[in-house]
Amino acid sequence: MNGHLQSWRNRSPGDLSIELPEIFADAVGAAVESAVAASAAWAHTPLPERIARLRVAQSALAAAKEELARGIALETGKPLTEALGEVGAVVAKIDLTIGDAERWLAEEGNLGGPHPALIRRRSRGLAAVVGPFNFPLHLGHGANVAHLLAGNPVIFKPSPLAACVAARYGALMSAAFPPGVFQTVQGGGAEGEALCLEPRVRSVCFTGSVAVGKKLALALAEDFSKDLALELGGSNALIVCADADLERAAAAAAEGACLTAGQRCNATSRVIVERPVAAEFQRRFLAALAAFQPGDPLLPTTKLGPVISAAAVARYERLLAGTQGQWLLPGQVEPVVAGRRGHYVWPAVVLRAADETPVEECFVPIVSLFVADDLEAAVRRHEATPFGLTASVFTRSETLFRQLGERLAVGNLYANLPTTFSPSTLPFGGLRASGNHRPGGRGFIRFTTDEQAVQWAAW
Repeated sequence: MNGHLQSWRNRSPGDLSIELPEIFADAVGAAVESAVAASAAWAHTPLPERIARLRVAQSALAAAKEELARGIALETGKPLTEALGEVGAVVAKIDLTIGDAERWLAEEGNLGGPHPALIRRRSRGLAAVVGPFNFPLHLGHGANVAHLLAGNPVIFKPSPLAACVAARYGALMSAAFPPGVFQTVQGGGAEGEALCLEPRVRSVCFTGSVAVGKKLALALAEDFSKDLALELGGSNALIVCADADLERAAAAAAEGACLTAGQRCNATSRVIVERPVAAEFQRRFLAALAAFQPGDPLLPTTKLGPVISAAAVARYERLLAGTQGQWLLPGQVEPVVAGRRGHYVWPAVVLRAADETPVEECFVPIVSLFVADDLEAAVRRHEATPFGLTASVFTRSETLFRQLGERLAVGNLYANLPTTFSPSTLPFGGLRASGNHRPGGRGFIRFTTDEQAVQWAAW
């Protein structure tokens, strides 16, 4: 869904016979006016009061956990167990960000200069947060909470593909704050662009595609005082060393490829395995993928839900048809599952030649498997991508892991864990085409204020 949307109805990707309530696009200008009017008062609201209001929102979100999780599963196709985990992370994020606020927003004194001095953080002003469909609440929520605690009003623009559940989240959040402090603006690409380019918006946090991220960066280049945080795509690799626990590596690769039907920026889309263990890993990997069968996302037993849309199915089919290699698991579209017509697909694995052709971001459950003659070749294969979000190394040697990690240009590096294991207790951000060094997760609040150095002589 791009361009201007006046109104639309989403259908559940797990059951296309279910049509969700109509959503209407909002006027960006009116929301900006309301936020600007609230800006000064919110900036001067003491941090303890901001925290107290976030606690009210937290209680409301926790009380609505089941409702919100079902809304995520119904509207985006994310399996219910994953959706419950997302809402749990939304609730927990408030505690983590309050801790960050108490650390990063405090004044610093005793700086040792020629005069008494301090460093303080000033609220920057209106923030625009543009969220994705795959984590329709959690990813935008992290930036929302950080900006609110920093004293910045927030306008949250969710993906139109997750508009209904985002509207419910927005209502629960906004009720905890004075008018204009937190608002949700619905719409398509036109509304998102108008919001991000609005001169009175002083911070932009965008999660989405590389193409749109580049467009935003170019459009905002002249307004260099506006902070832009980009969390973009990935072509993430799991490297299997010859000494690895192969059963554990295979399970992690399968999970990383199939969570959220592969529609995660940190999904495992590449596996690079050393030749001595390649055949045995391949056997175990294909066996592990057998547990991920397309199923109704509203059932608690489902591990692989549908992809989000017909466009995602078309991308899956294009990749199946256009990727060169030996298909170990050929994949297929499954139009009907348990009597429900939806956007269902099966996992697919292709064994590819050990060249250094970049692998594009798939955003569907397709994995490219590479066999490397040695770890030097594995590193070269890993680095043959414009992305740099997550990587995982499976080895029994901490020394080897640390040596390899020094050479992998990623923002998030794991040993013996899935590439998708990205807890909110750590920063999360990508290098190269995956982002612009403005991490989400823990510590994002550092990018929500302006730093002011203050010193004085005798009064």
